[in-house]
Amino acid sequence: MKPVYIPARIDDPPHIMIVAADEIAPVLIGLSFGIMIGQAAICTILGLALTFGYRKFRDNHQDGYFLHLLYYSGFVPAKSKLMINPFIRRMFP
Repeated sequence: MKPVYIPARIDDPPHIMIVAADEIAPVLIGLSFGIMIGQAAICTILGLALTFGYRKFRDNHQDGYFLHLLYYSGFVPAKSKLMINPFIRRMFP
C-alpha cells in the first residue's frame, strides 16, 4: 500500500513561490494592466498597496470573512437553497 500525502496546512490557499495566490494576484493584475497602459511602476505599487490593505484586513478577521462579506453584499450567489437571501435584512417575521 502506498503512503498517502497529507498536506501540513489543508485549509491554506494555493501558493505561488512562497506567497499565497490571493496576495500576489493584485500585484500581478496591476503589473499586467500597467504594462498595457504604459504605467507599470505606478500600477504595481497600487497592487502592492492593495495587497497590504487586504492582508491587514484578512489578519484582523476570522477565516472566510471576506467571502461572507461579498455574499452578504450580493456579489456572490448562493450555492444552495438553504442559504438565506442576503437582501432580506429581517430574517424572522
